[in-house]
Amino acid sequence: MTSAARHWPKSRAHPTFWLATWFGSGLLPRAPGTWGSLAALPFAWVLIQYGGPYVLIIATLSVLILGTLVSEHYSRVTARSDPGEVVIDEVAGLWLTLLPVAHTIGWLELAIGFALFRLFDIWKPWPVSLADRQIKGGVGIMIDDVIAGLYAAFFMYLWSIRDVLF
Repeated sequence: MTSAARHWPKSRAHPTFWLATWFGSGLLPRAPGTWGSLAALPFAWVLIQYGGPYVLIIATLSVLILGTLVSEHYSRVTARSDPGEVVIDEVAGLWLTLLPVAHTIGWLELAIGFALFRLFDIWKPWPVSLADRQIKGGVGIMIDDVIAGLYAAFFMYLWSIRDVLF
């Protein structure tokens, strides 16, 4: 059992545990945010392929709301303000990143979106860093990744219109 899982005092069968850790991907050793982002990619691809861009939009909004709730609950249960194994915030941020290219998504866009999101999530340019330090609870866990996702989405938008730009 990982040390992160030991912080969960109740049965790990609880849905909050599995959603917050995105089906356990946040429990993998080293760089849980990267693992959570990687685990979000196939879900995004399936949502887009079988439902289209609008389904990704609905799923992203759903994960934002659900993620805030489960992050808050997980944080309270474990008595930790921003548990590293909680990676549902990465899911929301990555899916937000992919929205501008959802209509034409391929493996290259998935890879670029992943790289850009991880860059902004790790680098934490302002106001990502401000949100990370100042906002607490479920909203605080989610908001820095949402802002990082918005930065990355801007560059994905530029990628999507590159033929017009160049």
